[in-house]
Amino acid sequence: MQNHEEIDVEALKKDEQFLENLKLLEQEMREENSIAKGYQLLDANLIIESEEEVINELFTFIVNAAFDKLAENLAEQKSFDVNDVEDLATARAIYEHGIQRYSENDKKGAKEIFLVLHHTINHPELKDAMMIHAAAVMAGHSFDDFIENLVDVSAVNEYDPLAFFIQTFTQPTDILLTMFAKYVQQGKEELKVLEENK
Repeated sequence: MQNHEEIDVEALKKDEQFLENLKLLEQEMREENSIAKGYQLLDANLIIESEEEVINELFTFIVNAAFDKLAENLAEQKSFDVNDVEDLATARAIYEHGIQRYSENDKKGAKEIFLVLHHTINHPELKDAMMIHAAAVMAGHSFDDFIENLVDVSAVNEYDPLAFFIQTFTQPTDILLTMFAKYVQQGKEELKVLEENK
């Protein structure tokens, strides 16, 4: 007997209504330049195991649109409002790109992304979490070391809309920020450039 939770992938691949909905969603995503819809489409395509080319194209759309939005926000001195679906999806895309950079050992790129997110997200706990990410990179932690020694994966609440962002650590946030004080200061110095453009 099949569990209701399981999705019949083969049936979905042949479901004309479902495929039609995907086409509509893609059209809306492009017309509205919507990153949130990009993620919906990406999730649906991952479920039906679409070709890698389709998946990669969606990833590219999401990342490019997110960085365009970030550039706009920085120019207009606007923050990402995590209660806004589109802003949250945009911040998530930039964050996931930062994590990818970190995992590929591009520490300069990762640090810059985490600092910019610290600067542009309007959520105190997330801001602190991004500063911890940046400080860990500056302190020379490898990505694996960061995940194994600093992140508390067991405390992640998968129902939290912010669960895409790592924000549970093995130490309380304030203690980590104190431990990394030197790097936090360094990060803030680097961000002054953005502050001065106000």
